[in-house]
Amino acid sequence: MTEFLWGVATAGHQNEGGNTESDTWFLEHVTPTVFSEPSGPACNSWELWETDLDLARGMGLNAFRFSVEWARIEPREGEFSDEALAHYEAVVDGCLARGLAPVVTFNHFTSPHWFACRGAWLDEEAPALFARFADAVMRRFGDRIAVAVTFNEPDLPQMLTWAGLPDFVADLERATLDAAGAAAGVPRYRASNVMLREDFPAMRAGMTAAHLAARDAIKAHRPELPVGLSLAIVDDVAAPGGKALRDRKRAAVYDHWLELARGDDFIGVQNYERIVYGPDGQLPPPEGSTVNQMGTAVEPDSLGGAIEYAHRVSGRPVFVTEHGIATDDDGVRQAFLPPAIASMDRVIGAGVPVMGYCTWTLLDNFEWIFGYSKQLGLHEVDRETFARTAKPSAGVYAAIVRAHRGA
Repeated sequence: MTEFLWGVATAGHQNEGGNTESDTWFLEHVTPTVFSEPSGPACNSWELWETDLDLARGMGLNAFRFSVEWARIEPREGEFSDEALAHYEAVVDGCLARGLAPVVTFNHFTSPHWFACRGAWLDEEAPALFARFADAVMRRFGDRIAVAVTFNEPDLPQMLTWAGLPDFVADLERATLDAAGAAAGVPRYRASNVMLREDFPAMRAGMTAAHLAARDAIKAHRPELPVGLSLAIVDDVAAPGGKALRDRKRAAVYDHWLELARGDDFIGVQNYERIVYGPDGQLPPPEGSTVNQMGTAVEPDSLGGAIEYAHRVSGRPVFVTEHGIATDDDGVRQAFLPPAIASMDRVIGAGVPVMGYCTWTLLDNFEWIFGYSKQLGLHEVDRETFARTAKPSAGVYAAIVRAHRGA
């Protein structure tokens, strides 16, 4: 694979809707729950996937990132759904028919309900179970995918502990898992996107072993297929006196995964913001700066900084598997994309190998605990009819891609 991949990133649970056999669906429906609303039909992409691929092709892209939902493919332990495998096989073939390289994520946070009932990544058999799932996917259509991403943002729970979230969020996460365990009749219901702090070390160990096992299972079918994982990476910047704190965060959040990635074919970078650290903690956005819906300053150059750091520590080529901005003002997104991608171009020019860029995301979709309150898509979605309407930023991104591809 030599052509630079210009794509858009999506995820099954956030787009497809009706992921009823998943851990996240179960967590959305217990009381209390940390989720502000249930995902429901999401963007109805389970039915409208061809429309979504047509939108990507219409923007002149040559890659499409999506996740295969483990909960759909193996809804009950050891029982694999031919219908679900056939569906994802059709998506892969649909990508190829439109000139889109299929970039497949094997775990984008969500897992089967039965897996969560076993304790998820705390279970000693979790790596083997995940590798068995990866093998089933590869046997069905692995010969046609372009890039394999084992895990999406396994570092996110640790990263969020540095975000200054109020204590009640952690308390509500614990209450959610307790309610799920009671509802399921199990002593330890666990999930990778609602995680207890005391579980961090063991969950990380389980996901590390699962990544290695899945990578082996994927490579057993296609040794040449690029395999890696994707990390949430803030562009952490040290103000005067803040270097020690900045470096402590990097060591706690990213470095384990970046060192693990040294054995992979690439490291996925998912960047949304820059955070500046002083000696006493995170500094507020500068006076008068534009902020995103997460409350941090809009800083296009953060992408280049995140890419450079990830490559320097891992030594691997970078694939920007997600990059975007949460804002309900598309004018901000339109202004953000050109300089952000220019910052990527600068680090490429400085010698950092980058194999592709996928913007997050194609559609305004279900953003986990925030529900439908955050907008990161290049297209609006009517919540009743599911009609997709392009925002002007979709045209901005298409023009950037067109210029880079020489079309």
